[in-house]
Amino acid sequence: MTEYTDIAYSPLSAGGSMVLLQEQEASSSATISFTSGIDSTYKEYVFRYNKVSSSVDGGMITINGSIDAGSNYNVAKTTTFFAAQHNEADDDTDLGYNTSKDVAQDTEEAIISYGTGNAADEIVDGYLHLYNPASTTFVKHFIGNANTKHQSDYSIQSLVAGYFNTTSAVNAIQFKMDQGNMDTGTIKLYGVN
Repeated sequence: MTEYTDIAYSPLSAGGSMVLLQEQEASSSATISFTSGIDSTYKEYVFRYNKVSSSVDGGMITINGSIDAGSNYNVAKTTTFFAAQHNEADDDTDLGYNTSKDVAQDTEEAIISYGTGNAADEIVDGYLHLYNPASTTFVKHFIGNANTKHQSDYSIQSLVAGYFNTTSAVNAIQFKMDQGNMDTGTIKLYGVN
């Protein structure tokens, strides 16, 4: 997998260059919020989360959007959630749609990764693409891909897609764990030229 740098290739950005706009580091963080830099400058934004660890076993990364620069994170959204998994013992695999992790026209957070453990080597890495968030005509689509080192010694790839169901501009995004905190890790925001 290509490591993202300040200007890098993204597998989903059709060769566009990525410009680093912000970087935030988790340190027992309840939330990480991007309240600036998401505007009409770019038609596509990429969030890259790297080595995010959970304070509790099973913590899953979630997102929510805001149309008021982060005063409220309550934009209705509909998502899909698909996962592939394989355990270290090489005796269990699975591939399928997970209905317990999708949302349908919900204002609560949307899950974008499977649960990770809280041991030193258990982390989640991935990216989330947000398309045309400044549009005042269309809903705001997003797609994401994450790989988790699960607390039960599985590698789990999560594929999520959905949309913020609003014609208002989405101008802030918040990441948090569905339980516990983000102990460590970084989340970077890129604009795609």
